[in-house]
Amino acid sequence: MAPPKKTVLVLCTGNSCRSQMAEVLLNHDLADQVRALSAGTHPQPRVAEGAIAALQDLGLPTDGLYPKDIDAVLDEPIDLVATVCDNARESCPVFPRPVKQVHLSFHDPHGEPLESFIAVRDDIRARLIPAVREALEI
Repeated sequence: MAPPKKTVLVLCTGNSCRSQMAEVLLNHDLADQVRALSAGTHPQPRVAEGAIAALQDLGLPTDGLYPKDIDAVLDEPIDLVATVCDNARESCPVFPRPVKQVHLSFHDPHGEPLESFIAVRDDIRARLIPAVREALEI
């Protein structure tokens, strides 16, 4: 029997770009070991079109993605919080129990061409996936 999946919360300010891409990438690349969620400290109304296009460019699923407030996931059994922007790191909420945290800052491509979103997506995949593996020892 496989060990239970670890839950990773990816936290950003708007939960409309970097954290959404990270959630999808973690759920894809570490599907057997991790269940990723994402949320924002001040969620935007919708996910950035560039983020969706960058994920679809790899054939990854984007149905059902929407920005969520951190309060929506605080009751989840979170094993690791990954902050992907400096603002989220500074305002990271206190969880009911100690939770491991990792912080990696990624460029915010809002308002930039699709190539910027793709570069950030690839940077997230290159740096965040190994950081999560190391933090969770998987």
